[in-house]
Amino acid sequence: MSQFVDECQLNVKGGDGGAGCISFRREGPVAMGGPNGGDGGDGGDIWLVADHNVASLLAFKDHPHRKADRGVHGKGKDQHGRRGESLEIKVPIGTKASDLYTGEVYAELNNQGDRWQAAAGGRGGRGNAKFLSNKRRAPSFAEQGEHGEERWLKLELRLMADVALVGFPNVGKSTLISVVSAAKPKIANYPFTTLEPNLGVVKLDDDTEFVVADIPGLIEGASEGKGLGHQFLRHVERARVLCLMVDLAPTDGTWPNEQEQILLEELGNYQPDLLDRPRIVVGTKADMVQEGDLEVMEWEGDVVSAITGDGVSALIGKMAAHVHDA
Repeated sequence: MSQFVDECQLNVKGGDGGAGCISFRREGPVAMGGPNGGDGGDGGDIWLVADHNVASLLAFKDHPHRKADRGVHGKGKDQHGRRGESLEIKVPIGTKASDLYTGEVYAELNNQGDRWQAAAGGRGGRGNAKFLSNKRRAPSFAEQGEHGEERWLKLELRLMADVALVGFPNVGKSTLISVVSAAKPKIANYPFTTLEPNLGVVKLDDDTEFVVADIPGLIEGASEGKGLGHQFLRHVERARVLCLMVDLAPTDGTWPNEQEQILLEELGNYQPDLLDRPRIVVGTKADMVQEGDLEVMEWEGDVVSAITGDGVSALIGKMAAHVHDA
């Protein structure tokens, strides 16, 4: 099973520029042979490019160094060195690049084909032919190439989803996404089955389709970093619509309304404007409760059962309407 990596470090170094050449024409018939040393080529640049075929940052986890080609040195007879090959590094759509040490954000690559120059190549040195002047008829020096730019980056991936399913562990998010889309997440009857986000595309008709993200289960204190809180909450940031899922048959006795309040508190503590996003709240596992139980728990919201399919169509319709409005 491939590993989902949503945060990594990356060292990028542009290619060094080639050195200029010191050379003079030395040919029998040429009485006044002057300088003819060519320039060195510029070093290659490094670019980050968003590509929908790349799913995670796994490629950088064990191999965090990327270096572009250096420029070729200049030669005699005014031969300039070739420019170093630039390097394009493909990253997932939704990648944010920032300085590893200062945290300064350099770029967010949110669309297919978005590009950002991560490191510039060094300029090639000028050959001695460039320094010929009336006062200096035989320059015996040339420039060295400049070093390519180098920096350490922190890359973070935030999933691009229309709807984020948010809820406690084992509330039924994975089951729901497997029912409403073609995604096949791991499903089991114990907490923290999902340790990485799953994406599913829900297609209603030719004109209506949207992406749903199954965000791994949050726990109380997630906004303070408890559990894997920050890693999970990061993926909620870009969702247009939030779907809060509360368990109507909780094993720990936390009633649905309490679950909703805790989830809202964690979202608000992490990023206050998340509370301004359009949201749907739905009770799950309706097949495990009786109608009287809902009255006892004082739950008056929507209910759904991914097992029997009750309420699923209505929920999808509501999601589609919210996505359309957003």
